[in-house]
Amino acid sequence: MKPAVVILTFNSEESLALTLGRARRVADEIFVVDSFSKDGTAALARSLGATVVEHGFEHYGAQRNWAIDHLPISSGWQLHLDADEVMDERLVAAVQALPEAPEMDGYFVPRSLRFLGRVLRHGGMSPTWHLRLFRTGAGRCEDRKYDQHFLLPNGGRTARLAGSLIDDVRMPLSEWTSRHNRWADGEVAELASHATAGRVAPRAFGNPVERKRFLRQIFNGAPLFARPVALFFYRYVVRLGFLDGVEGTIFWVLQTFWFRFLVDAKIWEQQHAERVHAPLALIRD
Repeated sequence: MKPAVVILTFNSEESLALTLGRARRVADEIFVVDSFSKDGTAALARSLGATVVEHGFEHYGAQRNWAIDHLPISSGWQLHLDADEVMDERLVAAVQALPEAPEMDGYFVPRSLRFLGRVLRHGGMSPTWHLRLFRTGAGRCEDRKYDQHFLLPNGGRTARLAGSLIDDVRMPLSEWTSRHNRWADGEVAELASHATAGRVAPRAFGNPVERKRFLRQIFNGAPLFARPVALFFYRYVVRLGFLDGVEGTIFWVLQTFWFRFLVDAKIWEQQHAERVHAPLALIRD
């Protein structure tokens, strides 16, 4: 199999070279969809043999689906990556070993997280499973503003690949927290919409993403402000996140407590504003 590789970029000059280097070992056709980077991302991608297409960024789901719909992909298979996601040697070998015409319609890939230079091994989030390799025409990305996953809308057979996709988070904490502040807004909007079309359906005994959505559904039903405390305790203590050292402590505090507490605070703010404005509206009427 020689899948076409599709990589989303924005100011990704620092991390892109290694991502492209590994991608070239499994593909002859590589597309970089760049969101008008201000650095040398586009020039670097072209110098390494990738086809660069510029497209304005709305959110990850929209960008990925635009790539699926508009790129001139000739391969019968597609592998979708971010600019800071590097295939390890076992995953490269697993893709290279796939037959040209497999019986499956998609493959789940394990993704591990490298944060502040350390690969996190505990806490239940590293690795996580993502459907990133699928037949051309079979896969779509959820139209979500945060935590988007690929899915096979018409169903199909899936399997798991060995190895790991290393999500190498190199951005400084100021940028990391700034992005998560924006993503918190997206999560609040997503929860308020109650949309189900084009989303992964939660299933207790489904594939890895469906099971994750089932557990997230339970989490979303828990009381505000109590749930980030419980999630932090689960990941940091029960799932041994503390064994990932200082880097892990920073990540689990920020990701599973601060970020989820921020989402709850924004939900509370929205609900509080509605309670305050409702009596004022009655007075005006």
